[in-house]
Amino acid sequence: MIYLDNGATTFHKPESVIQAVADAMRCMGNSGRGSHEASLKASRIIYDTRAMLAAMFGLRDPSRVAFTANSTESLNMAIQGLFSPGDHVITTALEHNSVLRPLYRLREQGVELTIVRADRQGNIRYEDIREVVKPSTKGVVCTHGSNLTGNLVDIGRVGKICAEAGILLVVDASQTAGVFDIDMEAMGIDVLCFTGHKSLLGPQGTGGICVREGVEVRPLVVGGSGVQTYSQAHPRQMPVALEAGTLNSHGIAGLHAALAFIEETGMERIWYRELMLMRRFYEGVRALPGVRVYGDFSDMDRHAPIVTLNIRDYDSGEVADELMERYGICTRPGAHCAPLLHRALGTEGQGAVRFSMSYFNTEEEMDLAAMAVRELAS
Repeated sequence: MIYLDNGATTFHKPESVIQAVADAMRCMGNSGRGSHEASLKASRIIYDTRAMLAAMFGLRDPSRVAFTANSTESLNMAIQGLFSPGDHVITTALEHNSVLRPLYRLREQGVELTIVRADRQGNIRYEDIREVVKPSTKGVVCTHGSNLTGNLVDIGRVGKICAEAGILLVVDASQTAGVFDIDMEAMGIDVLCFTGHKSLLGPQGTGGICVREGVEVRPLVVGGSGVQTYSQAHPRQMPVALEAGTLNSHGIAGLHAALAFIEETGMERIWYRELMLMRRFYEGVRALPGVRVYGDFSDMDRHAPIVTLNIRDYDSGEVADELMERYGICTRPGAHCAPLLHRALGTEGQGAVRFSMSYFNTEEEMDLAAMAVRELAS
């Protein structure tokens, strides 16, 4: 099997991640729910993981990192915890449904929503964001990297617009955390949402939300916290404010090992290898007759390791089935939970086939995948 669906979840994990989860299940208890060694072991690994994430994302205080199950939970937490009826929120046509659907729900409740359009290459105009800011604007919610085209958004530029307007910036880093440098302070990010099971190379069921000091997010869920038991209100201090209930400490142990692997390997080295693999595949398919590649590859240094394409007018699901059945290549067809961007690209009916690479793919796999596309297009 050639696994090229890493944009959905990385399949090949460092062996240390698998071992860390297994070890945690043998020795770790419930963090914050006791003073015995099993509970303390969980607390230590959770704190260490917070500190590693804070360092990775340019956040000074590790307590401002709260763990969630995935980016979708983090984004719901941020969007529903920051905005209220009467607020105006700006987002883009690049977004995943984990951004769009919470915003649509808030729009039904009285939040005003403006969606900045994307062009045929899947890019936005940054001036369009500036031009729609008004007195009632509370914030901007946008992706760092499109899960459909791989195009990156210049978050520093968006952050500057938000800072000048005195509004919040919420960033979806699902496709970029672990591969691209993210510095919340330097980029002007108020809330960063990420998942652990993609480029961070951790287990499914892990993710988080990083909240800049001075920003308060209303909790999405309240309940047990291990502290302030006799208070009728959920604690307001981070991170317990956003961590009601038992954490996935076994998964977090795996995420800890994944972060250690990234640190030891070097994020730049990981990024360079994924860039090389993406470029190799892209060069193998971009000029094939009958093949259309989507996205902007004019600056590959600012592109997530994703190549999305269609072959003639074939249904993307049928192409993905052929890739799997004839060549053993795993891809992601369809709409990718990015309906507005498919509309902008003109692929709303056909969908598209996404090839997404990871550090553990090989040059030979890229060549075989390009060969398969060439044969299907001939």
